[in-house]
Amino acid sequence: MSNDKDKLNKDILNRLKRIEGQVKGIQGMVDKNVCCKDVLIQISAIRSAINKVGALMLENYAMNCLSLDENSEDKEKLQELIKTMNTFMK
Repeated sequence: MSNDKDKLNKDILNRLKRIEGQVKGIQGMVDKNVCCKDVLIQISAIRSAINKVGALMLENYAMNCLSLDENSEDKEKLQELIKTMNTFMK
């Protein structure tokens, strides 16, 4: 379980670093007076990336922070909820 949590945390951190780079890129675009349409496209990409980070954080919360019985039926229901939430957030 800890290995899965470590992998998830690493994924989240990598995504956040990528988002940070995208934000800095937008700052440069604004500084250079790049076409607003191009800036908006990048903002849209960041919003999508943030939504994915949020989904991963919800998954982490559901799998590691909620107090659930360790029986497989609860875990299966939780996995189904996570899958449904991820589908909804796309």
